[in-house]
Amino acid sequence: MNMENKPTLPFYQPTGRECDLFETAHENGLPLLLKGPTGCGKTRFVEHMAARLAKPLYTVACHDDLSAADLIGRYLLKGGETVWVDGPLTRAVREGGICYLDEVVEARKDVTVVLHPLTDTRRALMIDRTGEELLAPSGFMLVASYNPGYQNVLKRLKPSTRQRFLSISFDFPDPETEIAVVSAESRLEPGRVAPLVRLAGHVRRLSGMDLEEGVSTRLLIYAATLMAGGMGVIQALEASVIEPLSDEPDVQQALRDLVETIYG
Repeated sequence: MNMENKPTLPFYQPTGRECDLFETAHENGLPLLLKGPTGCGKTRFVEHMAARLAKPLYTVACHDDLSAADLIGRYLLKGGETVWVDGPLTRAVREGGICYLDEVVEARKDVTVVLHPLTDTRRALMIDRTGEELLAPSGFMLVASYNPGYQNVLKRLKPSTRQRFLSISFDFPDPETEIAVVSAESRLEPGRVAPLVRLAGHVRRLSGMDLEEGVSTRLLIYAATLMAGGMGVIQALEASVIEPLSDEPDVQQALRDLVETIYG
């Protein structure tokens, strides 16, 4: 978990009206759910909007062991005394900031129970351990994200929770936009980024290959950053695309063949 309050505006290239929707949701105290594949820009979008609105941002990477107490807070022993320490959700509510729950479906079920009062007209956070009921100020906003492609029977966002949020679907940007994003993030010239984006497009369209997902924009930025630092294309793609995408030798070789086709 980490709290970020960046003075500069993180780079983000809009692909539609998502910035306007975020601002309107924030102005009206409405929660927002971001859906889309890993590495397509959801987290960067939230960072960008928090900086744009000059709001403190508390980001929580959700996982199997994340409990409601991790979000709300707990009593801890400090200097021989037992003191209450707020969790990131509580701090965001107190400060009127933005709390971003990344991959919310990974969290334990008791987390969603805590979120429900914050996502309706009550806009309240119940802290049972202290007996407090915090009413969220107008500046507070709850944002969550998840990857629909990873949902299964055991890990699925319930309709009763999903319907409490406004929602935006994210996907990988069109080639022209993706070239601009990767170039801006890596400082590699667009002409050298274009083949990387073309490679990613081919991988994303492949069928019959044992890949859970295609190449993310994040991985392309990694590859371009290595290249901008002087690393050769093949070595950069091996480290940033081929190895991260699969452990299967046959799949890795198929990816290498595709790289060879793109780069000759």
